[in-house]
Amino acid sequence: MAKSYKEIMNDITTFVFDVDGVLTDGSVFVTNEGEMLRTMNIRDGFALKVAVESGYNICIISGGSNEGVRIRLKNLGIINIHLGSPDKVKTFKAYTQINNINAEQVLYMGDDIPDYNVMQLVGLPSCPQDACPEIKTISRYISHINGGKGAVRDVIEQVMRVQGKWNTYFDGKLD
Repeated sequence: MAKSYKEIMNDITTFVFDVDGVLTDGSVFVTNEGEMLRTMNIRDGFALKVAVESGYNICIISGGSNEGVRIRLKNLGIINIHLGSPDKVKTFKAYTQINNINAEQVLYMGDDIPDYNVMQLVGLPSCPQDACPEIKTISRYISHINGGKGAVRDVIEQVMRVQGKWNTYFDGKLD
């Protein structure tokens, strides 16, 4: 019998996220100068920081190449940021090989066709509620939250709760 997504969450050591449609809601604001601006959810950022500080591997793989996104993610403590990636499978394989990561221990959250092939390589393919139908079909976990609205927080918090690490992270910090 196949493992449930909660059982798979016990084995997750690594989170890989797309940016547009996952860490953002997929909207782009274009200025008169042609600069494309995105918004990110502060709770997603908090969960990413907690995951980094708790020892999880975090990797970002995106076809987009906005340097503001890179700065935001670096400020959260993320060092493996691959923007402007034309081949997500190649980037993912290189990342896991260099860092000696077992793909079965990876949760990848994507939302659209460019994520499809790499999502088939991981232990827990997941997506936001508003992902495209093809991605929903292959996802083992579909968040009840849309991209850019807390879907990243949802999966990080769930994994950390299953592993007993969410509440222990805050021990002594809430007094």
